[in-house]
Amino acid sequence: MDEAASHTQGSSFLQGQFLIAMPNLADPYFEHSVTLICQHDAEGCFGLTINRPIQVTVTELFEQLNIPVENESLKGLKALSGGPVQPEQGFVIHDKAIEKTWENTMQVTNDLYVTASRDILFDIAINKGPKNFLLTLGCASWVAGQMEAEVLNNSWLNCDANSKIIFDTPYNQRWNGAVEKMGINAAFISDVAGHD
Repeated sequence: MDEAASHTQGSSFLQGQFLIAMPNLADPYFEHSVTLICQHDAEGCFGLTINRPIQVTVTELFEQLNIPVENESLKGLKALSGGPVQPEQGFVIHDKAIEKTWENTMQVTNDLYVTASRDILFDIAINKGPKNFLLTLGCASWVAGQMEAEVLNNSWLNCDANSKIIFDTPYNQRWNGAVEKMGINAAFISDVAGHD
């Protein structure tokens, strides 16, 4: 195996992938969820669920944080539950902003980023932030080896993350959209593992 292939296989794990809940996954939080895996290494896994809107809107959240809102396009936009861990922590999934950086930003793929600092919220509020974004509260995390075991147990499918599904697809269609991106008809997904 060449060095580049070895590096990719050994270090990337599922980062930059969608984690798609199988129909047999009975966990009430993760049932029919789609989660963007933001970081995955030998120490564990961190992701943000992209299809769980909550009752709080982005504008209401900004008001609670005393951030003045001038951006009219935020009206009615829902925040999402990114996962059951750290529910008070905000995370912004976004595309690349031209000539703009924020304090606590992680690159997930070539065109997807996650920022967990307040400075991006102030820019979004005045329409100076990234063109496309999702605001989530909380995250999902797995300890070392847990995600690999759950995938082998047929709890999840995974595929490359897709910006159109994250930013352009209605929340209630993201699970089907992610499954169909794999070339699979969601109606035919089996609850039984197909590997030994």
